[in-house]
Amino acid sequence: MVNCRGFLLGMGSDMGAIEPAAQAALIEQLKGIVGPGGFREGKDIATKNYEDLMGARAIAPALLLRPSDTQQVSEILKACHGASQPIAPQGGMTGLVSAAAPLQGEISLSFERMKKILEVDRFSSTMTVEAGVELQTIQEQADANGLLFPLDLGARGSCTIGGNLSTNAGGNRVIRYGMARELVIGVEAVLADGTIIDGLHKLRKNNTGYDLKQLFIGSEGTLGLITRAVLKLAPKPNSQVVAMCGVESFDKVADLLVHVQANLGSNLSAFEVIWQNTYALIDEHVAHASVPLPGHHAFYVLIESMGSDAEKDTELFVNVLNTASEKKLVDEVVLADSIAKIKNLWTVRDAAAEVYLSVGPMHTYDVSLNIDDMGYFGKEVEARLRTHWPTAIFGLFGHIGDGNVHIIINVGPDTEDHHLQIDEIIYGLIQELQGAVSAEHGIGLMKKQFLPYSKSAAEIGLMKALKHTMDPRGILNPGRVF
Repeated sequence: MVNCRGFLLGMGSDMGAIEPAAQAALIEQLKGIVGPGGFREGKDIATKNYEDLMGARAIAPALLLRPSDTQQVSEILKACHGASQPIAPQGGMTGLVSAAAPLQGEISLSFERMKKILEVDRFSSTMTVEAGVELQTIQEQADANGLLFPLDLGARGSCTIGGNLSTNAGGNRVIRYGMARELVIGVEAVLADGTIIDGLHKLRKNNTGYDLKQLFIGSEGTLGLITRAVLKLAPKPNSQVVAMCGVESFDKVADLLVHVQANLGSNLSAFEVIWQNTYALIDEHVAHASVPLPGHHAFYVLIESMGSDAEKDTELFVNVLNTASEKKLVDEVVLADSIAKIKNLWTVRDAAAEVYLSVGPMHTYDVSLNIDDMGYFGKEVEARLRTHWPTAIFGLFGHIGDGNVHIIINVGPDTEDHHLQIDEIIYGLIQELQGAVSAEHGIGLMKKQFLPYSKSAAEIGLMKALKHTMDPRGILNPGRVF
């Protein structure tokens, strides 16, 4: 990591350097906008504000701005637009592609002071929040009001809703509720020049022209900064039934998915798959995760059903699993019959992303494929990687019900030095299979050179044209995505 204590304003992308007098004036103007409690500089900037999970690539910003409301965000961007000063927006800094870690010459803008839940409307089943509210806080507030915010991922306690929306986060229950963009009714966003786009409505049906909120959801802060959002809540389920199944082949995993989708219908809320290699790593390296089945199965499938009638839903779930067993789709099943056991099964699933804490540095990948390609992909990607690193620590897991698989790999003490070589092997196979190099974590800095593996030249050209139109001076998260 580089400790960049001097001011390096105006050095990002293709922007010219700011004259010293103008630079000093801009700094004082920005400090005045947010007030004494709204900025940090030098040694006062905490590591968490420039180091994400890819922290080795982090650079400490010269200035950290912490606005307290949308108007301050607007004034900051207006000033930075006028000076061609690049901005790195930040949420919870839990990303895996270095989209929020500042680059040299950038100022960081954190939403950590914009943490208000503004309204919970039980009649419209909506919640209006500021961008800096943590996902877990939103989940808990919805639950307290007898509702559910279904977006759920392992970093729930630290990731923020602004970051979730900016990356179009996925998580555990996409198979039923969809990605983040399906869970938003309206957003408020600030454009590069400070213009506030107020789309904070609760209308489920609003067919008046372009759906502008979708410009900002998934754009990683490159087109505008989301400041507030109206979230779509769902009825709180009265039942939750979870099981872990041991399955002998991926073909049977795919058949099991079809089976439970057909028989559980809308009750099916999660279909998570852990390959045997990852299951073994969890058992060995994550002490707080107690694996429920022996380790000889090729695949471990976590199935969750959520519905409205606990007794009937449990009966249906058991019958569906019994039928799956009769069809020899599953070899062994553990049914969670208490809240504690449900929590334990989900702990095992979440632990797949915690292996690195004991193993050492691991590269992590999230890719998307057609489900009928996943069995081949799992075998082929491991074979190609082991051609170069025979003793690599390797695992796969993911939200297979919606086509998302994660890869984790450690090739030894010099793992970080081989990042691009590993990338090329994995993303090269993804390109062959016409998959997507990112399923739910975005592009950021880490994947931008591989974007053409999943997007055509025409698509990328249109994206660049949109970026230039909305941010002509290139101040919003420059160098990310493309």
